[in-house]
Order: sequence, then C-alpha cells, then structure tokens
Amino acid sequence: MSALVSALRSAGRQHLTASTVAAGEPITGSHVFRIHGYKQVRKTVPNGSAVESPAFDVGGHRWKVQCYPNGDRKEADGSTSIFLTSLGNATAEFKLSVLDHDGEPSVNGAVQQERYSANGYWGWTKFLDKENPNHTKHLEDDCLTVLCDVTVDPGLRAQAEVAAAPPFDLRGQLAEALWNKHPADVMVHVGGETFAAHRWVLEARSPVFKADLEGNATGELRVDDMDAEVFKTLLQFMYTDSAPQLDTMADNQLPHMMNEQPDQAEATKAERLLVAADRHGLEDLKRACEKALRPRVDMGSVAAMLSLAERHGCAVVKEACMEFLSCPGNLKSFIATDGFEQLRTSCPSAALELVIKQLP
Repeated sequence: MSALVSALRSAGRQHLTASTVAAGEPITGSHVFRIHGYKQVRKTVPNGSAVESPAFDVGGHRWKVQCYPNGDRKEADGSTSIFLTSLGNATAEFKLSVLDHDGEPSVNGAVQQERYSANGYWGWTKFLDKENPNHTKHLEDDCLTVLCDVTVDPGLRAQAEVAAAPPFDLRGQLAEALWNKHPADVMVHVGGETFAAHRWVLEARSPVFKADLEGNATGELRVDDMDAEVFKTLLQFMYTDSAPQLDTMADNQLPHMMNEQPDQAEATKAERLLVAADRHGLEDLKRACEKALRPRVDMGSVAAMLSLAERHGCAVVKEACMEFLSCPGNLKSFIATDGFEQLRTSCPSAALELVIKQLP
C-alpha cells in the first residue's frame, strides 16, 4: 500500500482515501492525513488538544485520525501523539505511519486486532518522541503526513458486534425468543453508533428499510436522517410494538408547570421520532407519537405542532391544534404572535386556514 501511495502522491494526488473489498475477505482501507504548516500548528495547539482528519469509511465504519502536536497528556508534552478513533462499534487492526520526503513510511506503529466502542481510540502517546533528535526530520515542506491503514474482518466484526442482548428492553418472552433464536445479520450505523438488528424484522416493519436492504449483501446500513437516540426507540418499537417513553407522555394529560423543561425535551424527542416514523413508513409508531403529542399543544407549541402536522399528515395533532385555537380568544391571541408569522412562512396553507376561521 505504501508504494501505491508514493506513486499516487508523485502523480499529484495529495489527498488519498482508498478501500479494497474482496468477497469473504477482510476489508482494508487507507487514508492519508496531511497537516500543513505543522511548525505553526505546534506553536498554536497546546498540550492536550488535537487536530483531526475528516471522517472516512472503511468496512462500513467511520474513522478519524487524531493528532496531538504537543502530546495528548502532560507526560507527553512536546511529543506528538497520534491515534485512530472509531465513530462506532468495530473490530479492526490498523497501522499508522509517518511518511518521509519520498512518501515512504519512516515511523510505524501497528496494533493487532482490537475491539472499538463508539468514540474509542488506540494509538501512541509519543509517536514522535521529543527526546528523539530526529523528531522533526519527518516534515516535508513543513507538512506532517500520516498514513493510516485499517483492516476490518467482516466475520470477526459480526461476531464481536452482535450483542447477546439488544440495546433496549424486549418486553416479553416472545420478542426475546425471536432475538435469541437467530443471530442479528444487519448492522445499522446511526449518529456515530452501530446497532445490531435482524433483516427480516426491518423488512417486515418498514418499506423503506426493505428497499434499502434489497440487494444489499453486506448487511450494512447507514441512516443519516436521525440521531442514535431516536433510532434506538424506533428499533425498539419495531421489535416490541411499544415505546415506553411515548406511553408515559400519552398518559400524562396535564403539563407539569414545575417541570417544564423535561416536558419540552420529551415533546421534542416525540416530534423527532414522529418525523422518523413517517419517513420510514412506520404508521403505528407515527400514531403513537401523535397520541403522545396531543396533550402538549399550547400557545407556545401550537405553531410548531401545526407545521409538523401539515408536513407529515398528522390528523390527530392537527385536530388538537384546531381544538386549542377554537377556545375563546386563543385564535386571536395566536395570530398576533411571532409563532403565527413563522407558521405563515413555513406552512402558508395552515396559516390561511386559520385566517379563514376567524372571518365572520
């Protein structure tokens, strides 16, 4: 790989990300991270602070190279620390190299197979030791070039990542039996975390996941339109038909005036979950979200709720908003607020409907 990198660099390709995939074989990828103006970087970035490469993909996982120009801890002050960070759960081995003026590795460090948790890292505190008189000889035109080779074994990854228990409460012997009888065969990467799941469950519950998995031989999915917390709840619902957080919200019909902030946080999560359910065709979950949001409609939230209802076809939420605004004085007060102006911009059809209702 290093000879290939050298040849490509000589041809003018200074920023290189490469991956090699073979059926049934380990997946290897290489990434070149260059820090220009390294001497100035060392002057401005203090001990304990890092500069990072952009995230890159190898084997269905996201990775970053972290470089601490003045060491990652007090004992390494003045040395250069370099680490590989995984943005999700993975099992891999890797090699870090600093390339010399000819593009060849001059300093190497290799790690055998290791298990990474999300945001876990491995590397060397004194990759370039300040005590070494050749500490700065690795710079080419004041540029530090780090080559990272990562190898992920799909078989080992699956064995390590498929947890004995799912990341949620299965709530019942049947769901637990379904999980334990068959090993998970899909890895879903969401918001820097990786979740194990069963292909047949995802395909049966969501037409969107079914389409995404059609012809997908790797069993790797990346979901970019939601965060990990929301996906965890969505996954739990697909397996158990239950989302305890939503049940609690729906049962609580009156807002807690002494606890407004937690209520708002719950409502915000329910809104995000509703959007995710709608996008992935989970109608039962969408209805559960609507039921949970209905008692949360008030003067401060009605504009956002109406906009949400219009964008995602939420009849229950829209009905709750209209009922609230039909109370004496509520509609007139709402039209005078900034919330109405925001609604007029984001969802003019809903705003027009409200104006028509006010006409004699």
